[in-house]
Amino acid sequence: MKTDINGKTYYGTAEICRTAGISRTTLLRWLKAGVIQKYYKNRRGWRLFTEEDMDKIRTEANKIRIEYLSAEKINIEKDN
Repeated sequence: MKTDINGKTYYGTAEICRTAGISRTTLLRWLKAGVIQKYYKNRRGWRLFTEEDMDKIRTEANKIRIEYLSAEKINIEKDN
């Protein structure tokens, strides 16, 4: 869900997860671990994220994918 507040665009948890290709559980774990330190809440208490937050989350997701693929490649080379 995309929301405009005071001329700034915010995205909901579902939109962030869909865009970054991560689960809600992963996002919540990253928030708890401090990977994303700043987010906003609307009057219902739902988390809202800016475009900059979305970029940070995408970057983190891509970093983990790269680490996973590198580890997978090392394991394949060990098996051969």
